[in-house]
Amino acid sequence: MKTYEFGNPESDIVLIQPVDDHDLEGIENEFNTINNNCKMDFHLIAVRIDNWNNDLSPWEAPAVFGKDDFGCGASKTLSELFKLCGDKTKTYYIGGYSLAGLFSLWVVYQTDIFDGVAAASPSMWFPGFIDYMKKNEICTDTVYLSLGDKEEKARNPVMATVGKKIREANDLLKESGVDCILEWNEGNHFRDADIRTAKAFAWVINQKSRCY
Repeated sequence: MKTYEFGNPESDIVLIQPVDDHDLEGIENEFNTINNNCKMDFHLIAVRIDNWNNDLSPWEAPAVFGKDDFGCGASKTLSELFKLCGDKTKTYYIGGYSLAGLFSLWVVYQTDIFDGVAAASPSMWFPGFIDYMKKNEICTDTVYLSLGDKEEKARNPVMATVGKKIREANDLLKESGVDCILEWNEGNHFRDADIRTAKAFAWVINQKSRCY
């Protein structure tokens, strides 16, 4: 997987973000926005994902738009991301937008290596994910969730469940004692992905910095 790095590589704070080509178009603006909204020095590593629907999916599921079904490549992707987290003296956060946001949330049910997760407009409609959250224990104590206020008005009936499910996820996390916020942004799923992701990471960094 190809990586794109921003910020100070010597920083104690490392942000790991799976990205696609669209994310990369706005990644510098995202970095600058994070930088402008938190006082902590950080190192952002954007990881280019080759097969989005396969490499970020925790299990197989039928396509909900287009013809591409969802695979089960998340575990393999996580194994690759572990290679970026070898320095145990550093603090790692994971996050992303859309399916990368859902993947990031799934990751913190697999490992405690990440101190927080920044899930911006995550694909909470993904079949079976809420049930998975109910049956498993999360390994981090800080979670940011967000959604556009028009996303649950999608014409696709599966994707239209995203509002109900992200509210349920927020409630589940808070009941588990997780420091969690659900922030609503203006617009549909395709608006301001870079800004929304930046807000997610900045919140997590700022929340955790208060604990140190």
